[in-house]
Amino acid sequence: MRPEPAIESLRVQIAKIEGRNRRAKSVLPFGVAEVDARLPGGGLTLGALHEVAGGGNGAIDGAAAALFAAGIAARTRGKVLWCITRPDLFAPALAQAGLLPDRVIYVEAGDDKTVLACMEEGLRHGGLGAVVAEVARLSMTASRRLQLAAEGAGSIGIALRRWRRQTEAADFGQPTAATTRWRVSVLPSTPLPVPGVGHHRWLVELIRARAGESADFELEACDDTGRLALPAELVNRPAAAEGWRRGASG
Repeated sequence: MRPEPAIESLRVQIAKIEGRNRRAKSVLPFGVAEVDARLPGGGLTLGALHEVAGGGNGAIDGAAAALFAAGIAARTRGKVLWCITRPDLFAPALAQAGLLPDRVIYVEAGDDKTVLACMEEGLRHGGLGAVVAEVARLSMTASRRLQLAAEGAGSIGIALRRWRRQTEAADFGQPTAATTRWRVSVLPSTPLPVPGVGHHRWLVELIRARAGESADFELEACDDTGRLALPAELVNRPAAAEGWRRGASG
């Protein structure tokens, strides 16, 4: 006896849902074993939303967070959509982090709501390597929409948190649907044996990783291919290999 059409249709829908859930998620490795070991699958999940913020409230840490996001975007394939509310990005600096100007499409919007709408449309469009949006506030509802859009297209979504006022910074601690949450702070540059400025160095904090553990890493900033590196003097240090466990995740 053949099943009823409604039952057969329901089975097909269930099979599609189960197939999607069982599908192995692709990742974008950082190429730093100490960092990738802390991430499920060994890298940043593609087809997912990720959050990045500066470690402090100043412009310097905010710039480091933007370059961290640029380095991730640089290592994806295809064009990168970058949604902003302020036209203050310095394209040569992004290029030094591996994200060349001819790969970036900039969209300037007036407020967070419009920026998030542009980000969602960019993710749903598909065919983009990454979509970055600079926002002060990110609600659970908005982040879920972005997560679903990223899953559907397979692109990386990066919510780059920027604040105009001190009171807005507290929003970064609120729960969102992002797969990972990062905080980047500037550290003193790598010492040189001669006078000069060494390679920029960051404290990169993995505050939250879905199905993973939080950790802190002292890393050299992105090079012109978008890649991070472990400082030479830390390569053989046991503490560097283990990372520093954080007491709480956001």
